[in-house]
Amino acid sequence: MLKARKRTAALLAAALVGAAALTGCGSDSGDGDGKTLKLWHYEAPNGAMGAAWKQAIEEFKKSHPGVTVKFEEKGFEQIQKTASMVLNSNDAPDVLEYNKGNATAGLAAKQGLLTDLTPEVTKRGWDKPLSAGVQTTSRYDAQGVMGSGKWYGVPNYAEYTMVFYNKDLFDKYKVKVPSTFEEFTAALDTFTSKGVTPLANAGAEYPAHQYVYQLALSKADRSWVDSYELYKGKPDFHDAAWTYGAETFADWVKKGYIAKSSSGAKAEDAGTAFISGKYPMFFSGSWWFGRFKSEMKDQWGTFLWPGSKLTLGSGGNLWVVPKGAKNKKLAYEFIDITMKKGIQNVLGNKGGVPVAADSSAITDPQSKSLIENFDKLAKDDGLAFYPDWPVAGFYDTLVSETQKLITDSTDPDDYLDALKKAYDSGAPKT
Repeated sequence: MLKARKRTAALLAAALVGAAALTGCGSDSGDGDGKTLKLWHYEAPNGAMGAAWKQAIEEFKKSHPGVTVKFEEKGFEQIQKTASMVLNSNDAPDVLEYNKGNATAGLAAKQGLLTDLTPEVTKRGWDKPLSAGVQTTSRYDAQGVMGSGKWYGVPNYAEYTMVFYNKDLFDKYKVKVPSTFEEFTAALDTFTSKGVTPLANAGAEYPAHQYVYQLALSKADRSWVDSYELYKGKPDFHDAAWTYGAETFADWVKKGYIAKSSSGAKAEDAGTAFISGKYPMFFSGSWWFGRFKSEMKDQWGTFLWPGSKLTLGSGGNLWVVPKGAKNKKLAYEFIDITMKKGIQNVLGNKGGVPVAADSSAITDPQSKSLIENFDKLAKDDGLAFYPDWPVAGFYDTLVSETQKLITDSTDPDDYLDALKKAYDSGAPKT
């Protein structure tokens, strides 16, 4: 799943130069005195995960007084585009947050760039609190396909998508929170008739193609998802679900539900525009929850996509340990801290979806609702992963082709042909 964080390539280059100057000290033996734990993640400081990981770093420092922690905040797009270079570098971090799925963690595991964490998972019981659905994205077989095989990453939160809405704008235009898809489209029509573009969007990153995928999911079932994501069958990109998703998205642009000007927008642009009150709604993931909670106070609410049993979601991004990490033992000990109930409780109360929290310790009402909705989706087998996961490089195809739908420089049929071509070229040959 892809996230609302960005940094420039120039920052990455500078970070790599800085990393090269920081040589690790010693080996994995001993208690870590004089060593440096190099840690990268891309969570916003005022987001739920950012707050939780900050506390985890502080607890790690207390329990490892002889260790220096070198933390660097990265951008999601940075890691997405430079992962092979970073993971294959002598100056790779000891532990980093990395996107899950066949096209990312699976590919890196297949290439031998990640450490097999199975012994540590067994030893430390990291698998115990994780549901089967959350575990899916942690394990990869020899071909890099998720769902079985060795553990190459550990998720310590979960995530899913929902519609965020601005309460003030709903009140101003007398729109009720929809509970059916018909009510949802009626709300879109009402805002549009008042000259208000109802949906925040970002064509240059993940939000746009997540709209397409969610529309397709509303006409799909679990076997459809498994065929597409897990290769348990051959997906038909011109079936009823994919056709509905592409055609409806293109139609929504024509109707003004989604702005044509959003074709070049980044996820951050969409999120900040929603925060500022420009758009009544934004369909995106729980990774925004803590930030909206921090910056919008109680001006917003959420609802699950109406009329669909499936939505985008999974275990959260993974803590992975590069194969060439210099201080793997310290990396394992940091991961272990993030799985402790104290850190998990912080994550939950800040607006994240923890995997090992004490439910009685989650006191914030909005956070309780967030976790309850996730539990309902997980119980009903409603998590359908993310559209860019199946094959390497598919994210870029989805972005560029969905941008063309927004600008009306392609039609839904050609759009689906392009997705099929990219998917078929990267999927395992049977």
